[in-house]
Amino acid sequence: MTKRYFDLNTYFRERFGHRVHKLTVDAGLTCPNRDGTLSTTGCIYCNAQGSGTGAFARGLSVREQLEQSKIPVARRFKARKFIAYFQSYTNTYAPIETLRERYEEALSVADVVGLSIGTRPDCVDDAVLDLLAGYARHYLVWVEYGLQSACDDTLRRINRGHDVACFADALERTRQRGLPVCAHVILGLPGETRRDMLTTARFLADLAIDGVKLHLLYVIRGTPLEALYRTGRFHCLEQEEYASLVCDFIERLPPRTVIQRVTGDPHPKELVAPAWALRKRDTFEQIQAQFQQRDSRQGLRYRSPGEA
Repeated sequence: MTKRYFDLNTYFRERFGHRVHKLTVDAGLTCPNRDGTLSTTGCIYCNAQGSGTGAFARGLSVREQLEQSKIPVARRFKARKFIAYFQSYTNTYAPIETLRERYEEALSVADVVGLSIGTRPDCVDDAVLDLLAGYARHYLVWVEYGLQSACDDTLRRINRGHDVACFADALERTRQRGLPVCAHVILGLPGETRRDMLTTARFLADLAIDGVKLHLLYVIRGTPLEALYRTGRFHCLEQEEYASLVCDFIERLPPRTVIQRVTGDPHPKELVAPAWALRKRDTFEQIQAQFQQRDSRQGLRYRSPGEA
């Protein structure tokens, strides 16, 4: 089935001419929303490992993680080159020398052609951006900012620790250095309506965002969100409802925004609900089917900034 949106594989093939795959890296960093700078509990949905693997804590260096993951990924996906994706926690939240060491260790691995740095918009100063811009002269470098929602009330509700204006400022400073930005958005956050979620889509469209990752809000064991779920104060989206929202969201984005992800990957042992979140392939197929049924595509409902 032909995808009706501009996905990451297509973007990589256009840029490199062959298959490129992202390899997840745990750099052994932390987060200001967990270390006591902002709070100690983190965002209400985040697990104790910052949605990462804990590989660095188990003694695996950045290089070892990349070398170990390259082989099976190359076999399975026929990938020839790789992007080191610094995912766990906040990957600009450390002294600049620590960051330089971790980034350059990744770039020294054979066939790694770039970096993707997952971070928070309140944790990127100009020195870090200048460092990344220097790498971008020879490598592909993306910065991935967790926005989650363009509604400040929602960000307070989920204990995010920053506001929407902070994201807009980080985006502007990152773009001044020619670095593409991917925004992470979660659909189904507590208290959000469909209108709220589509407001986030319009906000990002007005900013001509370079890339977007869409995530389902699922409930992980040991999180504050689990307590809300157990007491009936939070209800998960149904699978068909989520697929419909993904289509609604993508229809409102610019046609060349790279859709880097349309759902997440909960760990089976950590997941509380919804059970359907483990059926990633089925979710993907429902999204494609809804686009087909609508005879729709990315950008169909996009309006340029200022357009009514």
